[in-house]
Amino acid sequence: MALRLGAIGLGGLGNIELGLYDEMDDVEVVAGADVSEGAREAFAGEYGAPTYETHEQMLADHDLDAVNVVTPHTLHYEQAMDCFAAGADVFLEKPMVTGIENAVDLVAAADERGRVLQVGYQRHFDPLFRELKRIVSSGRLGEIHAANAYLGQDWIAIQRGSWRTDPGLSGGGQLYDSGSHLLDALLWTLDAEPRTVAAVTDDRGETVDVNSALALTLDREGGDAPVTASVGVVGDGTNGEPDEGMVVWGTEGHVRYEDGGLTVYEDGVTYEGEVAGDRDFETLTRRKLSDFVRASEAGTEPAVPGSFGLRVTALTESAYEAAETGRTVDVRERIEQAREERQSVQAD
Repeated sequence: MALRLGAIGLGGLGNIELGLYDEMDDVEVVAGADVSEGAREAFAGEYGAPTYETHEQMLADHDLDAVNVVTPHTLHYEQAMDCFAAGADVFLEKPMVTGIENAVDLVAAADERGRVLQVGYQRHFDPLFRELKRIVSSGRLGEIHAANAYLGQDWIAIQRGSWRTDPGLSGGGQLYDSGSHLLDALLWTLDAEPRTVAAVTDDRGETVDVNSALALTLDREGGDAPVTASVGVVGDGTNGEPDEGMVVWGTEGHVRYEDGGLTVYEDGVTYEGEVAGDRDFETLTRRKLSDFVRASEAGTEPAVPGSFGLRVTALTESAYEAAETGRTVDVRERIEQAREERQSVQAD
């Protein structure tokens, strides 16, 4: 039987993703929900399926296997929890949720209910980032001890006046938007968890952060010492498309990602890393959605489970706290506090 899919969020990226789901033989687009009447009308015309102004009514009217969620960030938590309660697996676009407590609760709820939770970080399916991760994990660079990552984009000019610059809906600015992809890529390629963060942010006179600078320590799986890392996110850049890069430093060499390519410096030799396969937006989006469908059908863990979303949310929220207080924040401690609070609430 085809996977019965519902969608919350029918405009923009949500509409693009629905088109890719519709191409899959094992998926049936059953219903959609959106606050926009125009988006609902377009969806009904395209798929001949019922639409709803609220996701609650959609979930009440249909027995769905899975739900695709592409909505403002601060709405993700409630919508995903409602989907779990209705017995549906959830694909959440990034960031998974805002708020460390929400992230901890959502990941735990997915596990307790036996539900699939996948986060829309497509770089896990990108051959360039997969090769970067392979090189870092190979041991050829020696002990990884430092990393630097940056992203610049004329983000504020594009988003000014949209929900992304309303902190009540976005949870924050560019650090929570395009910057979320950069933080995920850094942590995933290094197989690392955030330990501490210090940060400064600049709103450039806007209602949300536009520029951010983070100083981090990271714990690598199997590493003997923490990794020192820096992240720079610029939301008042010069190009609409992100300009980004990353360097990972080891005791025996380093690897640089820049301008869509990889350069490896190893034992005094410099060479280009081999990146094979398509990297366009549509291809990467199709890969992440196909992985979600596979995981939902098989009841297995997806390539990007909620644990990845948790650590990015925890790092982002801790960076905001660090910028506000002028103090270094222990990310691990903040996650543990949220878990203890959840256990206490459940015990009561």
